[in-house]
Amino acid sequence: MNKTLKYKKVGSGVTITGVSDNKITGKLVIPDMIDGKPVTAIGISAFFGCKGLTSVTIPGSVKSISESAFYRCTGLISLTIPDSVTSISDAAFFMCTALTSVTIPNSVTSIGSNAFYGCRALTSVTIPDSITSIGEGAFAGCIGLKSVTLPKKANSSVRSAFPKNVKVITK
Repeated sequence: MNKTLKYKKVGSGVTITGVSDNKITGKLVIPDMIDGKPVTAIGISAFFGCKGLTSVTIPGSVKSISESAFYRCTGLISLTIPDSVTSISDAAFFMCTALTSVTIPNSVTSIGSNAFYGCRALTSVTIPDSITSIGEGAFAGCIGLKSVTLPKKANSSVRSAFPKNVKVITK
């Protein structure tokens, strides 16, 4: 059992619900199994305010990143999202002001409203062809972002997901 992570068993899997101390620092590798069950979700506000976290590796067993999961993790610079994740919920990475780039895997079909809001250092984001929906303001306040390429099938309201200065290119 990982003593840093708090979790709950949900069905045949485990959801990470928090940490024992939000002052954790450095790199965090979330295990793929806890108590013999796969880690399938990062729960609501699980890492809320963990300002000292600089890097997070999410295991391939995780299918969803819940609302506000990494809210105000202002020290978070790098993030690995595995191909197993299908949705990134509202405000999942809200105000992760040090995050510089993110690659969203082909498995993700939706990105929630304000998901990356205020990620000022974000200069690069890769949006896969699998995306069909991007919530309003998903990348609002990402002042370092200059252009983004989107798949043609992304919803028509996708423009509101990005700051006005970002050049949106449809492929």
